[in-house]
Amino acid sequence: MTAPLLVFGWGNPSRGDDALGPLLIERIAALQLPGVECLTDFQLQVEHALDLENRRRILFVDASVDAAAPFAVTPIEAARDASFTTHAMTPEAVMQVYVELHDEAPPPCTLLAIRGERFELGEELSPAAAGHLDAALAWARTWLAG
Repeated sequence: MTAPLLVFGWGNPSRGDDALGPLLIERIAALQLPGVECLTDFQLQVEHALDLENRRRILFVDASVDAAAPFAVTPIEAARDASFTTHAMTPEAVMQVYVELHDEAPPPCTLLAIRGERFELGEELSPAAAGHLDAALAWARTWLAG
């Protein structure tokens, strides 16, 4: 049976603050919340459109150099973009694949972009990003309960 809520984080744990998505997913998974499925990957790909099936709501989580600190929350819609033909897709492009597969809109999706500062290979999580992660977890717990 598919959990009604999906929390999907992506990023590279070897690249400092790029680990924010997977780290948030790890913390949410540790809560063992009923009805919540947690997934992580290094990047979004076309196959992830299948993970959206039979959901009530989806929270995409990624690190961002553009989001205001500590994080930004944005409702997102399906959209075709240039990432459709690359290895790393945007959540909107994954949602568009869902539309093309099912001829209907995907479940409501939200992007949680956590502000990161350092993304170099081999970096540790920055102190600023660690604080942003804590704030994002508090927000995500409310979203999951709602």
